Amino acid sequence: MDPRLFVRSVLLVAEKNMRIYYYKGAVVIFGLLFPFLMFLTFFIGRNLDLVLFFPAFLGMMLFFSSSSTGPLITPWEKREKTYERLLSLPVTLESIILGDILAGALFGIVITTIVWSAGTLLLHLPLAHPLLLAVALVLGGFAFAALGTLLSSPAMSNPSNVMMVSNLIRLPLIFVSGIFIPLTQLGSWRWTNELSPLTYLVDLFNGAITNTGVYPAVVDIFVLGVVIVAFVGAAKLIQQYNLSKGI
Repeated sequence: MDPRLFVRSVLLVAEKNMRIYYYKGAVVIFGLLFPFLMFLTFFIGRNLDLVLFFPAFLGMMLFFSSSSTGPLITPWEKREKTYERLLSLPVTLESIILGDILAGALFGIVITTIVWSAGTLLLHLPLAHPLLLAVALVLGGFAFAALGTLLSSPAMSNPSNVMMVSNLIRLPLIFVSGIFIPLTQLGSWRWTNELSPLTYLVDLFNGAITNTGVYPAVVDIFVLGVVIVAFVGAAKLIQQYNLSKGI
C-alpha cells in the first residue's frame, strides 16, 4: 500500500473511533471515573503526601483511559457487522489496529494532560524533566492503548464480555505497579512489580515530576517501547488468525 494512503487510512479509522466510542458509558466509567474514585478511596482519611503519590495517580489515569477504548471497538464492530466492511475497503488490518491504538492513545494522553495541568495549578507540583514527562505520556498512552486493542482481539462479539475480561487483567496490575505502595518501600517483593509494564510508566512519571525514579529513564523507555511492539504484534497475529478461520 502507498505510504500516504496507509497513513490516511490509519487517521480515518482513528477519527471514526473517536467520534463513536469516546462517549460510550464503559469508556467514561472505566477511563475517567474509576481511576479517580480509586485514588480518592485510597487517599481520603490518610495522612499521605499528595505530591508524592500524584505521579502514580497520573500513571493509573493514563493506564485506564488509554486502555478503555480498545476493548469496545473490535467486538462492537463485529456485532454490528462493520468490521468486515472496513476490511473490504482499501484499508489493511494493520491500518485498523493502528487506528484503534491511536484513538485510545489520544484519549488517554489528552485526559492525563488535563489532570496533570489541574494538579500542577492546585498543588504547585514540581516538574523536574518536562521532556521526560512528554515521553512518558506518549509511550504510556500508546503502550496501554495497544493493550486495550490486544484485549479486544479474541473472537468475541459482545463488548460487555470483553470489558469484563479486560478488567480482570487491568485491575490486578494497579496493585503490583508501585501506585499505592512506592517502589522504594517494597523491599524484597519489588520483583513482582517488575513484571508489570505499568510499573515502568509510574517510575517514568516519578522521574519526570519529582526526580525520584527508581530505574534509569532509559530502562523505563526501553521496556515501554518493547511492550508497544509486543502488544501490537500479538493483536495482529490474533486478528489474522481469526480472519483465516472466518471468525
